[in-house]
Amino acid sequence: MKSILLTFAGLVMLTRMACGAESDPCQQPPPEEMARAAGVSLPKLPWHVANIWWNFEKPVEHFTSLEMEVTIDRDVSSDYNLYISPVGIAEINGLSFYGGLQTNINGWASKESQERVHRGKGAIFSRWSQDKKAPIGLGHVRVEADGLCESAGYEGEFCSVRRPFAWKAGTYTYMVTAGKQETVDGKACTWFDCRVKDAEGQLHDVGSLRFEGTDFTYWAKHSAFVEVYSTSKIPKSGIPKVSVTFGRPRINGAEVALKKVQAYYPDRGGPDSPDCAWIRADGERCVVEVGPIFKRDESRRRHDVTLEVDTEKVSPDKKP
Repeated sequence: MKSILLTFAGLVMLTRMACGAESDPCQQPPPEEMARAAGVSLPKLPWHVANIWWNFEKPVEHFTSLEMEVTIDRDVSSDYNLYISPVGIAEINGLSFYGGLQTNINGWASKESQERVHRGKGAIFSRWSQDKKAPIGLGHVRVEADGLCESAGYEGEFCSVRRPFAWKAGTYTYMVTAGKQETVDGKACTWFDCRVKDAEGQLHDVGSLRFEGTDFTYWAKHSAFVEVYSTSKIPKSGIPKVSVTFGRPRINGAEVALKKVQAYYPDRGGPDSPDCAWIRADGERCVVEVGPIFKRDESRRRHDVTLEVDTEKVSPDKKP
């Protein structure tokens, strides 16, 4: 009788696990459990599970637009804190910005209020001050009607716009485009507008940030990352099983000639992560496969990603 009960209990557990996996295609064991099984320790959040660097032949002068295509293979619920950043860090005239899609955006409800609110899935666009030490105020942000904003210094002095956007499995294009110019305190400035285009071609405005200057040079590289982060709403997030594919950077409407593409999985010097992802090439694209925690061969902490590049798609002035 006891063995029958144990068998029944086992069947119930397997059924629940199967139902859970079916309802949540991203489900994995808790990070603590996976880390114990792999014999590793967990660093503090956030975790940059994968970083990609595209190294260009040269900087791009007269920068006006950046486009990054990203494909997410499954729905990731807001029960996770997942940040898919097609713009991990970008730099124009020494001014850095970043952005992407998050499962849980949060920020200030308005410029007048510093009440932090959580709005679920959305997109973000942020920039640092020039030296990342001097505060950069909300005069540098334009917020959409239902958007959020923030100006703070907990990760270097930055300002940001965020907006709810119920993204799901599919292909999106994250876009940053030069907009209106204006003069502030005698200095010429340019507003850069952020939008996300979905697979149907619909544009979702995220907000705008002001940058000092009118003629910009984009540095000779670009990065993207996938991150598991922490919020006051979900202090400890699980690691979702997911595949994220990044297209090549398009600057001023064209793909840029590349020297090489590299993958990096940080474990010392931050933001550190348990090893749970691999980056591989798929034609001209880079695929990040996120799954269980494992022990990485240290010789593969950094590695090249060899793309199959169609040089005819690169504009003539950007070819080597």
